[in-house]
Amino acid sequence: METKNINQLEFWISTTIYVLAVIGICSTLGSNIDRSYFFKEAHISYNIIGNYLIPELFKASVLYSSFLLFNFCFVPQMVSSKNVALNIILSIVITFVSILVWMVANTYTEAYLLLRYNNLDDAYDVFFGNAIGYIIITYLLFNGYAYFNERGLALLSKINYLKKYGSEMLAAFFMAIKIWLITLMVLLVVNSLRFNTDLILIWAIVPPLNIAFAFHSIFETIPKIKKQSKQFGKYFWKNIIHILVVMAALLVLALILFNGKDIAAIILIITSLTLIFFTTPLSWYIYKQKFEKQSQLQFLKTELGKSDANLNFLKSQINPHFLFNALNTLFGTALQENAERTGEGIQKLGDMMRFMLHENTLDKISLAREVEYLNNYIDLQKLRTSRTADIKIETQIEEQLSNLHITPMLLIPFIENAFKHGISMQQPSYIKITLQTKESTLYFDVSNSIYIKPDNDPEKLKSGIGLENVKQRLSLLYLGKHELIIRESAKEFFVHLTLQLD
Repeated sequence: METKNINQLEFWISTTIYVLAVIGICSTLGSNIDRSYFFKEAHISYNIIGNYLIPELFKASVLYSSFLLFNFCFVPQMVSSKNVALNIILSIVITFVSILVWMVANTYTEAYLLLRYNNLDDAYDVFFGNAIGYIIITYLLFNGYAYFNERGLALLSKINYLKKYGSEMLAAFFMAIKIWLITLMVLLVVNSLRFNTDLILIWAIVPPLNIAFAFHSIFETIPKIKKQSKQFGKYFWKNIIHILVVMAALLVLALILFNGKDIAAIILIITSLTLIFFTTPLSWYIYKQKFEKQSQLQFLKTELGKSDANLNFLKSQINPHFLFNALNTLFGTALQENAERTGEGIQKLGDMMRFMLHENTLDKISLAREVEYLNNYIDLQKLRTSRTADIKIETQIEEQLSNLHITPMLLIPFIENAFKHGISMQQPSYIKITLQTKESTLYFDVSNSIYIKPDNDPEKLKSGIGLENVKQRLSLLYLGKHELIIRESAKEFFVHLTLQLD
């Protein structure tokens, strides 16, 4: 959904809540006549308009206008670094004015409380303190929501645990948190007359736990159960174990924060009941209705994409221009010196052709075999360019002794692209290639010089499909398990690939 549409939706939601609040205030005029009892008991005159209707309308209006200002003006401008100081000052002013309005309104709606204190200063201090507490909490929530609305999706995308599940999961999690924040704000507004701290605490703790548990079930627990061909019973009892762990952690936290208060037991009971009887079956239903079908569709798409990508890759790799250059180089070498280098070159070329024809059809090969292919390719290119002093080729490729596996011919497009576009026989040029592994992570960097090709160069007008193809293969085969950075300046082309291997 576009930001403009989201803002329009939030405006109409907040306006609707405000209108409903006004209607609710007006509709309770009759029931609030009973409050006159407290005023009469304190020997204070009571007017339903002055002591209820107008103050409550002021309170609702200041909350509504403040939310609009924070969500649509102040916070978005501060996030985009526009007029930061001015917006901070305006935010402080609006907060201070709201506190005063709230305090004054409460002195009218609860004027009978003034006589319970020794003097008016003490009474006003209490009203002012209550106004500060409520407004600060509410406005912090307003600002937190506004900031999350602007930057939340970007912040969530930086969390590795969430990022590996793709953009759809991030968007769903983002929307779930937004809905919870909206309901929490509505709850604060609804409870503005009688600030129910216990209810706020319950809603601040229970829904986030259920949201996190639901996403963990949908994206972690259920897929693992499905891979084992198990059904709901296995999933249910596994979730019970997870819930017991959550309850144990929550119990320790409750003992620390609430020191044995009744609210701690209420939160524990509500959380356990909602996790067992609501979130657990709902997560299963959501997965069955949506994500299982999407998983099947993604599997079919991946298999089809792999076949198409491999076919295109084979076509792109059999590069006649490179083969002719290599053969011409070998022929010239054979005329100039003994046949040792020529034989070595022919052997490397043969190994490469056998690799392309046979091992490229496998889903995975050993990383050591892939590295061997890269070295053969680089050695042949060095043979071709060895007589040009202005060409610098630097490689730092670790010997692979681990048992890691990789999709075949996944790395070669980056190296081939570097030699194709980064080497000139007439101008100084360079290529630098590094490859290393740490545990199961592969780090691969390629950088090369850039030069303008002459008009008669057969590669000048060829864009090639190698890099686009490898991007497609990475997105299909290593979704959430790779990071590809490509940068290009006027003088250099740089590629960095981080890959999680099996």
